[in-house]
Amino acid sequence: MDACVTYLRISAYSYPALAVYNAGAALYRSFGKTSTTMYISIFANIINVAGNCIGVFLLHAGVAGVAYPSLISRAFSAVVVTYLCFSRKNPVWYLKEWAFRIDGGMQKRILRIAVPNGVESGVFQLVKVALSSVVALFGTYQIAANGVAQSIWTMAALVCVAMGPVFITVIGRCMGAGDMDQAEMYFKKLLKITITFALVWDVLIFAATPVMMHFYTLEEETKRLTIRLVLVHNIFNAAAFPFADPLEKGLRAAGNVKFTTAISLFTTIGVRLVFSVLFGIVLDLGVMGIAYAMSLDWVIRGIIFWWRFKQERWKQFKII
Repeated sequence: MDACVTYLRISAYSYPALAVYNAGAALYRSFGKTSTTMYISIFANIINVAGNCIGVFLLHAGVAGVAYPSLISRAFSAVVVTYLCFSRKNPVWYLKEWAFRIDGGMQKRILRIAVPNGVESGVFQLVKVALSSVVALFGTYQIAANGVAQSIWTMAALVCVAMGPVFITVIGRCMGAGDMDQAEMYFKKLLKITITFALVWDVLIFAATPVMMHFYTLEEETKRLTIRLVLVHNIFNAAAFPFADPLEKGLRAAGNVKFTTAISLFTTIGVRLVFSVLFGIVLDLGVMGIAYAMSLDWVIRGIIFWWRFKQERWKQFKII
């Protein structure tokens, strides 16, 4: 617990820097210079990894040796992106006199999007904590398989996670210009791109999963369960998740925030959590039950968001 408090305290110091970086990175993404944020992230991660090695192996600082490099890397990112945002070579740039100016109307419009997003993210994290306690009820080999599968799931989800900001940027610019036809065209085009690349990527990740198993010291039973978990995840990550997440982000960018937040909260609690308990504990499916509940969450959410998109109600919202 002492180590936990130490890590959390030091991490909290970095949150203002993280907020400043995210603001600048969002500005750069909005006018298409995503390579800039990519290079900043690369350098920041190099600083973080190098700092971890020094803090843990050289200075023997324990969790502080891991937390401080994260703080330094985030501060680095915030300083660099803020400096770049003042450049008048950009289509949009920061002005010193605007830095601390309060614009009540604009802040309200921002918070109408930010607060629901924050509530949704908070609930999602609480559900993850609840599900981790459910996983802890299962056998040791299931806990190990779930942990390994989670790390592989993270890699498998990269395409959809990367396409989320693309939906936000492109659809947001179309809606800002008042061009509904372009927005609808890009919704469909980006969705096709997401599904295609997700399908290819998920197949590649699943094909590489048996190879990745060699990097873990696991029993054969654990390896087989891990492969089954990755298979279930990757099927639905390619078929349902593009509708459940990137499409949702596009609807949010169009201003349809309350509906998407309400549906996400409902499926996270009413589907993922409830059915994880039902499948995992009541039906005794273990961690496979949790994977099935997660997939069911994506399917239901994806169907609802696709229905919402086809309804064209999102065209009636205006953020600015």
